[in-house]
Amino acid sequence: MTATMIKEFRLPDLGEGLTESEILSWKVAVGDTVTLNQVIAEVETAKAVVELPSPFAGVVAELHEQPGTVVEVGKPIVSFEVDDAGSTNGGGTPAAGNGSAGSGTAGEGAAVATSANGAPAAAAAEPVGAPAKREPNLVGYGAVVEHSGRPTRRARGQVRDIKVPTAARSEAPAAQEAPVTPEAPAIVEPAAARRAEEGSPERPRSTPPVRKLARDLGIRLEVVRGTGPGGLITREDVQNFSGATEAPAEARVADAQGGRETRTPIKGVRKFTAAAMVHSAFTAPHVTEFLTVDVTATMELLARLKGNRAFEGYKLTPLTIAAKAVLVALGNNPSLNSRWDEASQEIVQFNYVNLGIAAATPRGLTVPNIKDADRLTLRELSTALTELTDTARAGKTSPADLSGGTISITNIGVFGIDAGTPILNPGEAAIVALGAVRKAPWVVNDELAVRQVMSLSLSFDHRLVDGEQGSRFLADLGSILADPAMVMTMI
Repeated sequence: MTATMIKEFRLPDLGEGLTESEILSWKVAVGDTVTLNQVIAEVETAKAVVELPSPFAGVVAELHEQPGTVVEVGKPIVSFEVDDAGSTNGGGTPAAGNGSAGSGTAGEGAAVATSANGAPAAAAAEPVGAPAKREPNLVGYGAVVEHSGRPTRRARGQVRDIKVPTAARSEAPAAQEAPVTPEAPAIVEPAAARRAEEGSPERPRSTPPVRKLARDLGIRLEVVRGTGPGGLITREDVQNFSGATEAPAEARVADAQGGRETRTPIKGVRKFTAAAMVHSAFTAPHVTEFLTVDVTATMELLARLKGNRAFEGYKLTPLTIAAKAVLVALGNNPSLNSRWDEASQEIVQFNYVNLGIAAATPRGLTVPNIKDADRLTLRELSTALTELTDTARAGKTSPADLSGGTISITNIGVFGIDAGTPILNPGEAAIVALGAVRKAPWVVNDELAVRQVMSLSLSFDHRLVDGEQGSRFLADLGSILADPAMVMTMI
């Protein structure tokens, strides 16, 4: 009869050396049959929300973590029951990857052999330390290429044996090598067996919705007495224990303060952003300069472009024109498009521009970047900006789009703010803040007139950029926005 194996899928490194991720939701349940590269979960890293594809084809045997749990890279999150003749579809086409490689332990399957007659499927075991051939896929880990096979469900009452490592078997007496037929069928679940071997307490019995309720109320299920069948912990058990009705964690108030505080866990994007900003602020010596510019000519150009058939269907904003102006000004001031490499004690000047755009999202501040923005036309740049902001607001920005930026723009003008002192995105030499466009009195040809005015703020790393270089860049940027025809003198 067909033998099956239990394969553990460990949380992979999703890129940029991130050490943990939060399980947002499962797309599968225990007992579901999945195919290779089928999306099984949605996880949130410190940078983005990522869909996890399955590295195995088989049946979901156990979900080790529940939604809302923060899991370290390399920890098992799901186990699959697969045909030991092949756990992956070697002939299939894996999903496209993001270019980052997973760690050596993350994402690897830990096999536990079982057979239909209760005897260990030792012949199907892979040699210890055997190299696993991997293929790239969505999140940088690869499915192990084995013989093709078809997953089968375990029959009711079937015995599941935990595979004993070869070294352990060789040390046991010869008499123990002979198979022993159990007196009665028994099912040994993988998680229970693992906990028994490790001497850890049994996991409280409950359903996923009840576990989520307990998590939201800040209750450990280990201390709740279950009144359901077989000691199952029910929703009523949790509510009776807490003396409260269900409420989301984000809305919980601190009882010790009489309901005067609201506490929200620091995690995900907020945690990453805080750490990055602190590191940047205390590592790079920031200098900020300001320039107020008459941008009436730019706003008139913007109105003409919106009425031009060549730009029909394109979303044009002051940010679009300002982004193009930043790219042009960098051509004359390349020192602002560089990085300080502390490890090698070198200044790295980029011959390309990955333009970062700060985006306020429901998950917090992110700075995705447009790759090779300096090579784009105004229409292409408009499309890229629209896609970038829409993706960021939907929380679907990939880790690859959040890394590798060379200079950034933050558009604080959309909030009605005139100027600020932005903190550098780590690894970048400069960031430009665009203020609000306002009507203000301005001197034109020695006469007072009402003009459209914008304030520009430039923060730069004084290790990389001298005051003169920063000032020249800001002056060039202001000249372009004051008179777009000045571009002709800079290209």
